[in-house]
Amino acid sequence: MTHVTSMLETYPKDLGGVDRQKLAECIAACFECAQTCTACADACLSEDSVAELTKCIRTNLDCADVCATTGNVLSRHTGYDANLTRVVLQACQAACKACGDECAQHAEMHEHCKVCAEACRRCEQACADLISSLG
Repeated sequence: MTHVTSMLETYPKDLGGVDRQKLAECIAACFECAQTCTACADACLSEDSVAELTKCIRTNLDCADVCATTGNVLSRHTGYDANLTRVVLQACQAACKACGDECAQHAEMHEHCKVCAEACRRCEQACADLISSLG
């Protein structure tokens, strides 16, 4: 059991019809992706070809910020706003797609970009799964 799951299980109020497993998976994927994107941007800055990675670095940092924000929003349940949550999830899904696509272009030359693209795809899917479960 993860801390994410433990916190969801110990929340004192009803979470409504939210699929707790999908919610927990999405929160974890968001925070993992945020960390991975931050580390990938840093690794890109250490590459000799850093000038060629400008767009990748920018996309990594944008995705990291959006994923961290999404993880934070999903971690708060008091006064839940379904419409806001859906929009935040859609933004995260879009950021992860953009970053995953960008990193995939560099994956053959830079292993960190391959790892990052995989994390982005996982988070993108977790957001899609949670959106579809919201009804």
